[in-house]
Amino acid sequence: MSRVVVTGMGMVTSLGNDVASSWEALCQGKSGVSLIEPYEGYDMEQFRVKFGAQIKNFDPTPYMDRKEARRNDPYEQLAIATSKQALAHSKLQITDENADDIGVYIGSGIGGLVTLHDQFRILYDRGPDRISPFFINMMIVDGAPGRVSIMTGAKGPNWAAVSACATSGNTIGEAWETIRRGDAKAMIAGGAEKAITPIAMAAFDNMHALSRHNEEPQGASRPFDATRDGFVMGEGSAMLILEDLEFAKARGANILAELIGYGSTADAYHETQPAPGGSGLVRAMRRALQKAELRPDQVDYINAHGTSTPYNDKTETVAIKTCFGEHAYRVPISSTKSMTGHTLGAAGAIEAVVSIMAVQTGIIPPTINLHHPDPECDLDYVPNEARQATVNTAMSNVMGFGGHNTCLIFKRYSE
Repeated sequence: MSRVVVTGMGMVTSLGNDVASSWEALCQGKSGVSLIEPYEGYDMEQFRVKFGAQIKNFDPTPYMDRKEARRNDPYEQLAIATSKQALAHSKLQITDENADDIGVYIGSGIGGLVTLHDQFRILYDRGPDRISPFFINMMIVDGAPGRVSIMTGAKGPNWAAVSACATSGNTIGEAWETIRRGDAKAMIAGGAEKAITPIAMAAFDNMHALSRHNEEPQGASRPFDATRDGFVMGEGSAMLILEDLEFAKARGANILAELIGYGSTADAYHETQPAPGGSGLVRAMRRALQKAELRPDQVDYINAHGTSTPYNDKTETVAIKTCFGEHAYRVPISSTKSMTGHTLGAAGAIEAVVSIMAVQTGIIPPTINLHHPDPECDLDYVPNEARQATVNTAMSNVMGFGGHNTCLIFKRYSE
């Protein structure tokens, strides 16, 4: 099996429109949550939840012309932008000679909800003849990897994943497996989500999944805190360039980290609640550790799924204790969703970038808003301030509605 390394990263979040600005804000413990800026057809007075972690001041035109931007849903714009950022970071040139060996795996938990919202308004207000001929391609989840392959020339394996909030953990993990078995030399892998729309906010709120902490939006996402009352909707995208080690070395690539473990499991339990004791996540973490040939006490940092919901945070804590034993009390854990909100299908990729940056810089970003520790969540969640540490190995957990669990393990690269 080939070794697989990371050579490039791209990211857009509510904290910044690239990796550097987002990472700086995360290390400073800044929140990207604010009152939602409504748009046509989105009257915030009708909604109980009036805040989210929206992307701000994002301009797609450095990555595509205006005509192309209009033909892509905002989630696709984000996928294209972060893919191009990652390619530029990696200095990987896609040519006629290597295009067949470079693929694209990109996922989204929901896809083109902004377009869906807009086109339904047009249908009801102006009739069926006014529906855009680009509507289907703008809405479906495989629009993103398709558009990225067209715009970059990557002709290798190409598909979209949908596994709710575990989506981009799966795309990265499956891209790793694709390179390891020799079906590609390099992959663009990650996820994108732009789902702060009226129907999504209403639906998640009606299922009692969202925080209703309107009086203090920046304090609403508070993973592992005893007062947590739900997650905060976020927007974002992140992409990694994964490469076969020998391919990367032959072209003189700068290697950022090595991906060494991946585990994916199902709870087979409930549509929204995690399995008791986090049994599915335990199995995902153990599979990732087994593939990485690591003992639990060799993990230096865990980026938790940490959604700020009552069930998730307690269940994930139990799962980490089960998997890690006594080391669970020694390993630093943080939830960066306290700052980015929950970016649904993009969460796994965003948190993969965070994990790699922790390995590179030795900085563990904090879990902000953790002021009233839950007695049932009694591990080291790096509360409120970033921490310097030696991070040779970082684990990233993601869990999704439907019982999906994914775990990725990144390691400092060495020969």
